[in-house]
Amino acid sequence: MSDVTYEDRTGTRFERVRLTGASFEDVHLDGARLHDVDLRGASLRMVDLRGLRARDVWLEDVDITGDVENLVINGVDVAPLIDAELDRRDPDRPKMRPTDAAGYREAWDVVERRWAETVERARALTPEQLHERVDGEWSFIETLRHLVFATDAWVNRALLGDPEPWDALDLPHDDMPDSPPVPRDRDARPTLDQVLALRADRMATVRRVVDGLTDEALTATTEPVLEPGYPEPEPYAVTRILRTILNEEYLHRLYAERDLAELSEPAAVAATPDPTPPSSDAQPATTP
Repeated sequence: MSDVTYEDRTGTRFERVRLTGASFEDVHLDGARLHDVDLRGASLRMVDLRGLRARDVWLEDVDITGDVENLVINGVDVAPLIDAELDRRDPDRPKMRPTDAAGYREAWDVVERRWAETVERARALTPEQLHERVDGEWSFIETLRHLVFATDAWVNRALLGDPEPWDALDLPHDDMPDSPPVPRDRDARPTLDQVLALRADRMATVRRVVDGLTDEALTATTEPVLEPGYPEPEPYAVTRILRTILNEEYLHRLYAERDLAELSEPAAVAATPDPTPPSSDAQPATTP
């Protein structure tokens, strides 16, 4: 990992300061106190709000997408209500939280079926649209490249023990530090068929893993891969690895569907529900 040096302004007091339109990148505000602060129209992405306490706030016309747990609003924990509603809307969502080997096989059936539908939808776009970003999110091609990386990192490396499973088109999450020999070519512009060939190979690997899975194997942990790379060289619970892959596949397909709607039918995006992660004890591959 590369070393990062921070300017230390711990305890700095900002009073009657106008920061309208300011940009904060890789800034630590843990333990900060915000009082009488105007955040209207602010955009927060990849923000850690665990343990946040908000009092006397105005919360209107707010759009939140993320992993929501223990969210208490006016004395009511709304997270279980959100989970229940999302499960109601999508009967496949609870299948992303399997508890036995048969459940993981069923979950992967869902992933294969739904991604096939999404790819078919994407084929209606032009090659330029497949590389187009919507609202700063990854393009469809970049999303597929990231899922190749996720499978290489968590299945081929962490689970199956290959220290360098990478393809040159693997795309790590943006906030991950450079971790040689993991590639990171943000400028690559492969064709859809090139990336789908990689995807087919990686998805076939996961299919072999889940087809051979037993309930006993789900209780195991992996042997650490000591060579440099990602994830870190430590033992991982098999369930964490598999839940991570399911989480990645489920979420990124929802993100892709959301953006495909914007690219193909701009009016339809307003009716597209915001994706929210299935409840999971796994750490997503997009979390460093």
